[in-house]
This record gives sequence, C-alpha cells and structure tokens, in this order.
Amino acid sequence: MEASIARGPVTSPPLFATDGDANLASRKRRVPVMLPYPFVGPFDYAVPPGSDLAPGDVVLVPLNRRQEVGVVWDAPGGPSVADGKLKPVSARLEVPPMPPALRKFVDWVAGYTLTPPGGVMAMALRVNALTPPQPTPGWRAAPLPEGVRLTPQRRRVLAALGERTLPGAELARLADVGGSVIRGMEDAGLLVAAAVPMEAPFARPNPDHSVSLSAPQQSVAQELRQAVRDAAFSVTLLDGVTGSGKTEIYLEAVAECVAAGRQALILLPEIALSAQFLARFERRFGVPPAVWHSDLSSRTRRVTWRAVAEGSAAVVVGARSALFLPFPDLGLVVVDEEHETAFKQEDGVVYHARDMAVVRARLGGAPAILVSATPSLETLANVEAGRYRHLRLAARHGGATLPAIEAVDLRLHQPPRGKFLSPVLVDAVRDCFARGEQAMLFLNRRGYAPLTLCRACGHRLACPNCTAWLVEHRARRELTCHHCGHTEPTPPACPVCKAENTLAPIGPGVERITEEAAELFPAARRLVMASDTMPGPHAAAEAARAIEAREVDLLIGTQIVAKGWHFPHLTLVGVVDADLGLAGGDLRASERTVQLLHQVAGRAGRAEAPGRVLLQTFSPAHPVMEALVSGDLAEFYAREADARRPGNWPPFGRLAALIVSADTADAADKCAHALGREAPGGEGVLVLGPTPAPLAILRGRHRRRLLLKTRRDIAVQPLLHEWLRKVAVPRGTRVDVDVDPVSFL
Repeated sequence: MEASIARGPVTSPPLFATDGDANLASRKRRVPVMLPYPFVGPFDYAVPPGSDLAPGDVVLVPLNRRQEVGVVWDAPGGPSVADGKLKPVSARLEVPPMPPALRKFVDWVAGYTLTPPGGVMAMALRVNALTPPQPTPGWRAAPLPEGVRLTPQRRRVLAALGERTLPGAELARLADVGGSVIRGMEDAGLLVAAAVPMEAPFARPNPDHSVSLSAPQQSVAQELRQAVRDAAFSVTLLDGVTGSGKTEIYLEAVAECVAAGRQALILLPEIALSAQFLARFERRFGVPPAVWHSDLSSRTRRVTWRAVAEGSAAVVVGARSALFLPFPDLGLVVVDEEHETAFKQEDGVVYHARDMAVVRARLGGAPAILVSATPSLETLANVEAGRYRHLRLAARHGGATLPAIEAVDLRLHQPPRGKFLSPVLVDAVRDCFARGEQAMLFLNRRGYAPLTLCRACGHRLACPNCTAWLVEHRARRELTCHHCGHTEPTPPACPVCKAENTLAPIGPGVERITEEAAELFPAARRLVMASDTMPGPHAAAEAARAIEAREVDLLIGTQIVAKGWHFPHLTLVGVVDADLGLAGGDLRASERTVQLLHQVAGRAGRAEAPGRVLLQTFSPAHPVMEALVSGDLAEFYAREADARRPGNWPPFGRLAALIVSADTADAADKCAHALGREAPGGEGVLVLGPTPAPLAILRGRHRRRLLLKTRRDIAVQPLLHEWLRKVAVPRGTRVDVDVDPVSFL
C-alpha cells in the first residue's frame, strides 16, 4: 500500500507547506485520511494540485485497487512513504464535513475502549448517506396550447395539478387516471417534466408552546433551562419518582436549546419506548422529532443523517448509535433512563452510551442531563463527588400517589401445583377487573419455559452452539437459543432415550403465564408485550394505543413494559417472580433488580385511581424486597455502596474484562493462560482468572475470561496496552476488551 500510517498524539498540524519552511515547501502536500476500517490510524495521501482540503472533509481515496470513502483527519502523517509514492486523494465529496467535536469524540472512544479509531469512525460515517439526495421527477402544467381537446380525464389532471409540480404516481392517484393519460398530455404539450421541489425533511419544533408545570417542576425546569443558556459543559442528574413528570421537565431544556437555534439529542434505551414518547414530543412541540435507530429504512437513515449534518434536524431521538451522528451545533444531550443496561453496546465497538454521552457533551461544550427514577450507583457516586449536579422530584404530578407495594411470600401463599400465580395475586386481579381497571403481570422471561427436561432420563435440551438451555416457544412449536438464535422444532420424543411424551417444561415464561391467565380470567382481553411479540416501534405504538383505548384488560410482559409507559387506567402490577434477577454472581444483581422492579411498579396508579403492586417472592426479607416495600431506595443505595467500597468494586474502582474466544477449548485455554502469566500487578491492581466464562461456549466458540480490577485512581488503558503487547494472539483466536463491563457472561 502506497500510504503511511499516522501515529502519535492527536493534533491539528498545518495541512500544506508554507513559504517560511523550506523543508515543507520541498515536500508534496499530504493529508492524513481516516478510513472506516479497523486500522490503527489514518493513512497519508497526496493533495492534488489546486485542491484545498481541511480536517473533516469527506474524501474519496484509493485503497489497494478500490476507491474508499474517508475523512481528512487531525493527526499528523507519518514519514515512512516517500512523497513520490503517495497516492493522491481522488475527490472531495459534496457532503458537510465531519465536525471537530465528532472527530475528537471518535479518537476519545477509540482510546478509551482500545478500539482502532477507523472502526469507531465507521459508526459516524454512513457511506450510503454521502450521495446528495436526487430530486424526484414530476410534472407541471404547461401553457394551454391552441386547439388541444380537454377530455374530462385531462381536466381532472390539470385541476389536481394546479400550480404545483407533482410526481406522476401521485398525480395519477389524485386525478383518478391511468399513466397513459399523463403520457398523452405530455405528447399534447399540456404537461412538461419538472423536478418536484425538495422540502426540508424535518419541520422545526415550536419551543414556545406552553405546558402546565407545578411549582417544584417549574423550579427544576428553570435550572435546566439555565444550563442550556449557559452553553457550557455540565452534567445534571434529574432524579424523580415514577410519574413525577421528568420527561416534560427535560423537554423544557430541549425547548430552550431549540429556541437558541442549536441541536438537541435525546437517547432512549429501548427504541420501543419511542411510541408514547414521540406522541408526547409532538404534542409539546407541534411536530415530530427526527428519529434514529436500526429499524429505519435505508432511505430514512440517509435523509436523517444529512439533515443532522446540515443542521436542519433540530432534535434527534435515538438509540445509542445516535451519539455518532454529525451534529454541527449540539447544544444539549439527554440520556433518559440512564441506569438502563441496554445503553451498553456489547458487540463491535464495546462502549456505554450513558458514559459516552457525557464525553460527547464535554467535547462539544454542551450540558448533559441524565434522567432516572432509579439512578445507577455510578451516577450517584459522581453526584456525591461533586462532579454532577442533582435535581430531585419527590412527588408524582397531578395529585397521583405512589403505589402501595406488598411482598407475597410464596412459602405461605403457594400457587396450585404446576401453576405460578398465587391465590393472593389472582384475587387482586379479579378485584381490579371488577372495578373496571387494568392489570399487568410482569415476568422478565420470554417464551413458554426456559428449560425442557425429559422425565424419563433427565436429559435437558441444550443449544448445540452455546452452553445454554433451549427455550420453548410453544406458540411457534419450536425451541430457541436466546444467545445465538439457533432454532429447532420441538421433538415428539426425547432425543436421548427416545421416550415419547416425557418432555416437560420447567419454569414459566410469559407464554406460560398467558396460558394460565386465560384459564383464570377467560373473559379478560389480554395483550402480551415482549421483544418477540412486538418486533418494532410500530407494533409498540399499536399496543400502547390499544391499552390507552381500554381495549385491553390484562397486560402480560417482559422488561419492555417496565419503563417509560403511561397507562392511566392500569392500577395493579403483579410481579410473577421477583427473585429472578437475584441469582448468579453479578455484582450489580441487587441494584438491577431494585431498578427493574421499581420501574415496573411505577406503571401502577399513575392517574386518579390508586395503584397496588404485588411482588411474588420466596425471600421477602431480602434487602431488595425490603427496600421496594418500604420505598426507602436511598438506604438501599447507601448499603450497596458500603458493600462495594472496601473492595474497590465499581463505582469505587475500575474493571476491564478480557474475553478470549477460539474454535477449540485447548486454543482458548492456551491463550488465556498466556495472558494470565503476563497479567499486570502492583499496588491497587488485581487480575482475576483466567476461568471459563459462564457462557463457556457461544456461537460455537469456546470462551475464557480474565478480569482486571484497579483502584479508582489507576487508569486501566495503559495497563491493558502493555498487557496485550506482551502476548501474541494465535490465528483463529480472538481477545476482546470490555472496559467498564456490564455483563459478566
């Protein structure tokens, strides 16, 4: 390759030779170009004579025998390739340049996560959005020629067209004619071809629409508005009980940002949450925001990307990848439900969108607002350290009260054999229906049963590619691995002992709870909300509409129903298995369980009618259950922090995981043990492992884990760089780095 790799610190050197530097003047002008591939840095290319390139310009350059899109970067080029051998930049593309703050963000994420910067930049450079939008061909009326006969069809076409230019298909539909009529009118000189005027894809939100806020809400909203007016980096935790109006309050900050002519980004953890949120946004601002997530069509993504880059998309609501959109003037970043683990990207570039959102705001000199009714311990530690400001709403809006939460001891109130709903919960659901109100049954487990067991020989049906049980999905008559996606038909007999009618489902999923609910409440109108029953935002929007219209009596769902929804007539929440998240060795298990169950409890009683929450548990004395029943989450968080602080566990220390994977167990073990022998040490540094991962086989690859733990004041990146430098990773073996891991599978 006739290019040199750029190394060294990120600076902004002069791009071209100057008259005052004879050495530079004798050299060919060169620019570093970052390509969207996992290279360790940009490559140098020659600047064609007469060209004027600057950092951020999107260019086309040769790479081997291909033409590739890249971005002129800020790092200086390396001297390893002679000037005469440099390949020239082929062209500069007509697309807005990548803003400086985004280029700095790419470099920062790459350095923090130990990812090649080109791999990070690929998330910011949507190549399919680089082609300028093409005008839509259409028709406009020509001056009426003399002697031309106007049939009724032709008159309808001209009437539909008026002074406008319309696409042919739309014109034919409006005039109720066929395409042959329009082509005939062209031949007769009645119509001429013309480009349909291109309209802005996103109307500007109206920031002046008034909303009714209580005095406490107004006080908090004013502080957030001031943070936006200050136009400087800050981080605020907006902490309020469920139903306290946090969304309306941070939308006031968004309104301030829009009024200032700047752009705002709102991150949501689950794009299914956007259904009700988008409707609320449109009521507040008169127009919908731009939306960014993986379910969008290629054309919509292309239009949205360019609108953001050109500054015409004032507000973007998106998933974590929206952080990498090219905002030229980002004035506010909001992270809603900041505690959610869905903000962690586990594949490809491994990063936490909440933490990176704070970095994005800092690099752009903008305020960040983190929003949650159950803040993460990491965020609370930053509040305690004085790095984040804390604004709190202690009461629900509009006179609504928090629901009463009760623990149902399953040792005393056992469900019937083979069933999972206790008599206490069943009676509560019936009473709820008798009052004409809605109820919810919550179980954070998809499918019919998490395990299928042969009662004759004890065989458990497992995934052939993963160390995981196959989950029965009875409605589809298949068994599925929720880790790799492997599916197979439910067998009529045990595959080991061949006994028929011996396969038994063990434990419940939402399908099994739905089956039990149908037997108990046959007249109730039921709706299941889970990721495999609601594949996208449109399905979620229709589900929300049906619930709000009271076309549903009983809602049954997984964690997708736990947050963000507002159903005024839902007054009862029954948690089928409140102990589910407490098993395993995850250091955050208790924290996550409190957050999830508090959020799902918050769906009850959000309007005039009071709410009630029943937690079915075998451990009513567990600190998590006691915290939920008492409502004293502050005491729970204090105890959780006290338990982690002595051992330097997050947020009072740092973690980084190395995940070794290979096609064979022997290859994975050899590489993992080699890493173990070279593990860093010293005061405040500890390496745990290597050990088989809980998912020891995933998608056919054998996995081993090592965990680096340090004090809070010790950066893990230099240790990781030096550690990985000492160990040669064999071909076919892979070592993935996860800084600040959330999952330990």
